[in-house]
Amino acid sequence: MLLILSLIALSAWSLLPRGAEQAEAAARPTLRRGATGDAVREVQQRLRDWGYYEGQVDGRFGPLTEKAVRFFQSKNGLTVDGVVGPETWAALGYSGAQAASAGAQRPGVNIDLLARVVRAEAEAEPYEGKVAVAAVLLNRVADPRFPKTLEGVIYEPHAFESVSNGRIYNTPPTADDLRAARDAVNGWDPTYGAVFFWNPSKPVSSWVWTRQIITQIGNHVFAK
Repeated sequence: MLLILSLIALSAWSLLPRGAEQAEAAARPTLRRGATGDAVREVQQRLRDWGYYEGQVDGRFGPLTEKAVRFFQSKNGLTVDGVVGPETWAALGYSGAQAASAGAQRPGVNIDLLARVVRAEAEAEPYEGKVAVAAVLLNRVADPRFPKTLEGVIYEPHAFESVSNGRIYNTPPTADDLRAARDAVNGWDPTYGAVFFWNPSKPVSSWVWTRQIITQIGNHVFAK
């Protein structure tokens, strides 16, 4: 599995809003069938990006959108009512769940999405290896050679096998995955600036070995 990274689909099933996060999610409109507008369009686009919705992103909350919302809710441990309220907004990443914590150094990072990639790409790795994978994605966002957003890095075509095969959509993150994502956002980078990682025991392009190798953590080699 070649991981010339540029990996987001997500669920905050284990990170429900609270405090300021809850207030932010609650400030968004409650959406149900019949609603229209930009907020509906946001929901449709997010659900479409994550593989829950196959309809048009037209800002109209019709039966297809309701079906997609129910599907998303059922897959992510939420109340299945087809209504986008504070809990569902938060699970979609539109709340404090997008930031690691009050002290995060990278505000606006979608922790659940980052943790989902950690789960899919580093499930069998030691904790430090999980943090390392998250750090590589964040390093890519900061590197001018790559997309400028986490979503752009994750969804860059053919960058991550777990995106191509849908694993990040079907494998929710654990508490450790979420903690590793937060640690990376808060500045822990065990890779010292790596922007590539791969498993040398699996088939990889010869090109990747031309990169400057920094370290190996668990089964992954990390390089610039």
